[in-house]
Amino acid sequence: MAHRVTGVLIFFFLFVHVLDTALVRVSPEAYDEVVATYKTPIVALLEYGLVAAILFHALNGLRVIAVDFWSKGPRYQKQMLWTVVGVWVVLMVGALYPILGHAVREVLGS
Repeated sequence: MAHRVTGVLIFFFLFVHVLDTALVRVSPEAYDEVVATYKTPIVALLEYGLVAAILFHALNGLRVIAVDFWSKGPRYQKQMLWTVVGVWVVLMVGALYPILGHAVREVLGS
């Protein structure tokens, strides 16, 4: 279920991304305003969520491929799921500072 939810979330992000990028051809000033809103702490949290969704979707996709194409895949799918979750958590902890560091500095004023 999480694989499908993350896939839908990524699709909607790509849709919005295409729309806001196309805005540059319609009105460069409006595009600049939209891009300026992306520099807020709330959007930084959304970016972190996007990274979480993409990373989980990619890692779980590899697990799904292994289950489908490896003869022992179905037998080890639970262990592979927990491996995916573990790797995902480690990578998301590692992504905290690079993605949210500027937002924290902006909120705390340092």
